[in-house]
Amino acid sequence: MAFKAFLETKGRKTGKIHKVELLVVRYNNRFYFSRRNPNGDWLKNAIENHDVTVSFDGQSFAGKANLVTDISLNKKICHLKYEDEKRASEERIVLEVDCS
Repeated sequence: MAFKAFLETKGRKTGKIHKVELLVVRYNNRFYFSRRNPNGDWLKNAIENHDVTVSFDGQSFAGKANLVTDISLNKKICHLKYEDEKRASEERIVLEVDCS
């Protein structure tokens, strides 16, 4: 269920647009990105500046990014993203992008 998409964020220090290709899961009409640790610039940027854009297959979706605090949703996203049970069970920080 995971696929590659570009996440565009506004730099928290520079204010410049940053674009990174990541694995993403689309679930309940929202996009979910995840990391094992909070050190990624894209994650820090999205937390600081919630307005982001997700793009893939010639489509772009503007949305608001927020961290997932619901533990069961976090686990669900990890299992949708990774087929390997070991990776799916790792604790991750999940970012939700609502484009509605």
